[in-house]
Amino acid sequence: MNRRQFVGAVGCLGPSLAVAGCLGAGSTATATDTPPSTDTAAPTGTAARATTTRSKPAGIYVQSFDERMSMQGTATSGRYGFALMFAVPHDFWTVTGDGVSLTKAAGEDSIHLMASVWDAETGTVLPETGLSVAVTRDGTLVSEEVIYPMLSQPMGFHYGGNFGLAGDGTYTVTVSGGGTSIRRTGGFEGRFGDPASAGIPLAFTEATREEVRTRPIDQGGDPGALRPMETGVPQAVLPAAEDFPGTVRGSGLTDGARLVVTTLDSPPAGVDADGRYLAVSARTRYNGYVLPAMALAATLERDGETVHEGPLRRTLDPDLGYHYGAAVDGVESGDALELSVTTIPQVARHEGYETAFRQMDDVSVTL
Repeated sequence: MNRRQFVGAVGCLGPSLAVAGCLGAGSTATATDTPPSTDTAAPTGTAARATTTRSKPAGIYVQSFDERMSMQGTATSGRYGFALMFAVPHDFWTVTGDGVSLTKAAGEDSIHLMASVWDAETGTVLPETGLSVAVTRDGTLVSEEVIYPMLSQPMGFHYGGNFGLAGDGTYTVTVSGGGTSIRRTGGFEGRFGDPASAGIPLAFTEATREEVRTRPIDQGGDPGALRPMETGVPQAVLPAAEDFPGTVRGSGLTDGARLVVTTLDSPPAGVDADGRYLAVSARTRYNGYVLPAMALAATLERDGETVHEGPLRRTLDPDLGYHYGAAVDGVESGDALELSVTTIPQVARHEGYETAFRQMDDVSVTL
């Protein structure tokens, strides 16, 4: 196959850069100005690649490059909304159990293809749908793959992978979601269990490649993260703790993840149990991106006695969003809650996240 890569895709992205948390580990969202870099172009016939930070600190750190992507289009199928976009090919890290493995961008890769999927009625991003893409050109299959659930600093949660294309032209990318098996509650009860798909055109041309640029940044390697880029489609950014539904009881940090604890007077519809509902919202420390697909357990103690112990179930709810929850007999002021991550988030990571969410110590919260 005659594959064509990016030409001249590295350049200046503008005079300023938004960075979350760069003024210290406790910062939340501080804009930091960065002078423009000198325009540089990749030699003709070579592929531009997102550079990586050589020295990798522990936890979340600012990725070593700023970037732009090319939004290709959106489509709906029933309750599902889909979006398709691409960037330069990226190195990324996949997760299997507790293991994290590097997948390097290869010479034959043309683009880093990204897709998002959400509830078309509420805009809630759907993190566990099992997404695959089929890339065709003039009716001929070019590539077909299951793509990874991923975390990126500019994009947040999405599905993605590196792809080679058969030269310039217009392709059709059929994005297929397999439905989700996690518990759905409230207005989502009985929803999103069936598969859905939609076709979206992708233009791989000199003009769209000009939209996709990267540049190195001075803050690369510092604690913090790039702020979310404006995409025009729903993103998996969770509400601040003070805006979370229910009675927010507290939160704790563990290896770049913030766990926000709230309780409801009764479980939402779809939870087959009585009592209070204990919900934990897991998000990235900076930007508040959802952290899905992990195993989380809770131990609730009162006056030194264990009153609840067990797993928190992965759940999707229109009010609470994606969270980990369980019904408990009761919650009283002063109860001690210990949260234990037994399986780290099973999502691939772009640079800046690959050293985080791996050594997740227990979190203790006094309710």
